[in-house]
Amino acid sequence: MYTKTVVINAWSVLGTIIVACTFYAGDVRAQGHEVTVARQVSTQGLDLSTPAGARELYSRLKSAAWIVCTRANRVGLEPTPDPDVCSEKALGEAIRSAHMPLLVQAYLETHSLRQATARGIDVAARVAAK
Repeated sequence: MYTKTVVINAWSVLGTIIVACTFYAGDVRAQGHEVTVARQVSTQGLDLSTPAGARELYSRLKSAAWIVCTRANRVGLEPTPDPDVCSEKALGEAIRSAHMPLLVQAYLETHSLRQATARGIDVAARVAAK
């Protein structure tokens, strides 16, 4: 009974992370129209209950944010004027929407509390992760 509960909860969390991470995007313009470019980030093979798993997810999110803001250009789309700002915004939105204390902790390993707060990331969650 206990094992089934753990498995169900783990899959619920996994599903939430997959959905939350598909919504971050870089905004680009296409013939005068705003276009949102998104990329799904897989959590397959990750144990998101460990710091190592959260760091790997963070790495995947960071990579996806950079791809969305740079190489995701499609025919007819203008490149974003500042890919660094775009990718930081996309990464911050993904971290914030995931609501995972260990992921926030991984973000804070490379960003300041001030940067996290500016992106709307709940830095109080990092205390829960420790």
